[in-house]
Amino acid sequence: MQVILLERVAKLGQMGEVVDVKPGYARNYLLPQGKALSASDKNIAQFETRKSQLEAQNLETRKEAEAMAEKLNGQQFVVIRQAADSGALYGSVTTRDAADAASENGFTVDRKQVALVNPIKDLGLHDVHVSLHPEVDATITLNVARSPEEAELQASGKSIQEMAAEEEAAADFEIAELFDDIGAAASDDDDLAETVEDVLPEGDADEDRA
Repeated sequence: MQVILLERVAKLGQMGEVVDVKPGYARNYLLPQGKALSASDKNIAQFETRKSQLEAQNLETRKEAEAMAEKLNGQQFVVIRQAADSGALYGSVTTRDAADAASENGFTVDRKQVALVNPIKDLGLHDVHVSLHPEVDATITLNVARSPEEAELQASGKSIQEMAAEEEAAADFEIAELFDDIGAAASDDDDLAETVEDVLPEGDADEDRA
């Protein structure tokens, strides 16, 4: 099926181009989204009469998108989710979650503008692309963590594995200190017993042991 593009479409063509696409792609996406018209003689003629207007509208929306991209690009948003100690999420983070996280921080982002190859299923920092305009993209980072505290640690550059290793090392250190304290206490008891034997006469020391 041939369509005439009303705006630039990635991997397809520029505004005004007539391209061949699969009928389902045209009917389900390009036509209802207003990105193209079927390439009939009537629609092509209609596009030519509207071309200047469409180009002006495209320029205006692109400038708006570029201004927003300057503010949005590089932003990091925290998404709190439950997860296993291995870092695997109990569920996933979707395009809607990404859009909601940006919107909650004052940015108007629709989930249809968010590009995820696959849903996010692990804790950590994940770069996500946002298409603000056919010619303007921004990249945000989703900091997926189990708590705000964990998110802060991840933002500082620590991975879940590193945090788990530090917690394990701290636990091992506490156990080692506990055993050291027990050993020191036992050693003090032995020293006290020897001191009693040295101070008391031999008979009194034997009675004390008895």
